[in-house]
Order: sequence, then structure tokens, then C-alpha cells
Amino acid sequence: MKRLILAGVALCFSSYAAMAAQTLDLIAQRGAIRIGYIADEAPFSSKKKDGTPSGYTIDLCRKISDETKRSLPNIKREYVETTLADGFEAVKSGRIDLLCGALTVNLTRRETVDFSQPIFVTGASALLRKDSPDYLQILFLDSPSVRAVDARPTSNSSIGVRADTTTGTTLRGALGTGIPEARVADFATHEDGLKALEDHRIDAYFADRALLIGLASRARNPTALEIGNRLFTHEPYAIALRRDDSAFRLLVDRALTDFYLSDDFPKLLKTYFGGEAGTLRAEIMMQSIPQ
Repeated sequence: MKRLILAGVALCFSSYAAMAAQTLDLIAQRGAIRIGYIADEAPFSSKKKDGTPSGYTIDLCRKISDETKRSLPNIKREYVETTLADGFEAVKSGRIDLLCGALTVNLTRRETVDFSQPIFVTGASALLRKDSPDYLQILFLDSPSVRAVDARPTSNSSIGVRADTTTGTTLRGALGTGIPEARVADFATHEDGLKALEDHRIDAYFADRALLIGLASRARNPTALEIGNRLFTHEPYAIALRRDDSAFRLLVDRALTDFYLSDDFPKLLKTYFGGEAGTLRAEIMMQSIPQ
């Protein structure tokens, strides 16, 4: 009996040790670090015409893969396109090592995956047409340009949101009982939501403000749109990785902190976020992990 107990204890410790270093072990075994990305979350992650991934979070994941190569110099970098719905399970199962996109950290997601230190801070708001109903202007803009007459009845209004995100619940809470009823429409991608807004099938599109900035820039007529400046949530973004792997998370966080302190970090922020780079850098640095 004592031998069986000791054998069981030894097996438990062996399993725990294997889990603790499993990400780097998997990378070494396959000879590649696999970076998962979501293709419709520009400027954080998107796919260029030639099929290669691009974006702010993609560039950060490249910095992490460079840090990984210091320990495993012969590994390659592989990209795996995934979706928001499937990406967390892909991390959990070991099919990808990092999930890159506009990923909000919350406790529900931390039941499935772990996260790096914050890489960005934003909040949920809406993208509107300038002829959107008055009550939406009031709801999402600090200084709305309310018109005397709104030709469209608010009872027919629709607000779009990306499916499988936490913003749908936030939107319904923001509308509340004191706001005229509006239909909430789910869309598979942010690009689908933008097209519906431009085609007058919805009157506003609700998402994280950082995503809306990129979305508006890709509109057919950006001057016809306005981005809400009232934020309804606090959304810290991070890179998803496997749970129970402190060694790999330390590597990830060290790579990010080193890059945040470099002269290249402000340049990267300016590339993707223009004039907001200085403010964004200060916000990210306030939440970063010091050396």
C-alpha cells in the first residue's frame, strides 16, 4: 500500500512538472512557435492581401517569439488564423502558443486561458453616422449635435455588435430602461457591422473604441461617421497563453516590458494609432510590470 501511495505521489509531481513547462516543451518538440491571430481586428490583428498577418498585437507577438528564440534558437515562427470563438480553446489545447488580437481580459476567460501583462487599454463605445437618431447621439457623444427633427423613428433603430463578444451584454446594459427601444443585431465580423452601418441597415455599431478608430478609417466615406467619446467599460487588452505555465508567462512578460522600455515602442504606437500614441504609451506603462 505504501508503495502504491508513493508511486501515486510521484506520478502527480511528474504530471505537475510536465504541465509547468509544457509550452516551451511543445515549441521545442515541434520546432516552431505558433502564433494564433484573429483576422478582422485591425489595427490589432488583420490579414494583408498576400495572406500574411499584420497589426499592433502581431508585432508584439513577434517580439515574444524573438525572446523565445534566445532559449530555442532553431525554432521557426508559424501563424495560425483562428476566430474569437475558437481561439481560446486552441490555446488551451496547445494548438497555438499565443493568441493575438483585441482580447479583453476578464475572469470568465481566465477560467480557460492565462494572459500576459496588459498591452493596451480602451473601452466600449459606438461608431455612428452623422444622421443617426438623436438619442444615439446623446447616448454615445459627450457633446452631441442634436437636430431639431429626426426623420427616422427611434422604434425602428438598430445597433450592431460583434457576435461572441462581451460587448453585447454591455450594450444592452447601456441602453437600459430609460432609452428608446432599439434592436440589437449581431454580426460575424466588424467589417460586416461597418457595411451595415454605411448601408443604413443599422444606426450605430458598438465595439471597443480602439477598434472603431480603425474601422472608421476603412469606411467608404469616413467623414460621414463619428466615433463615440463616452466609454461604457474599462477594457484591458492582453495576449492569451496557456494556464499553469509560469515559466512561459514570465518569458512573455519580460519580452513585453523590455520592449515597452525601448525607443521602438513609441514608434510602433504611432504607426498604428497616430496622434494618440503619447497618451496610449503613458496608459500602458502605468499598468506594465517593472523589471
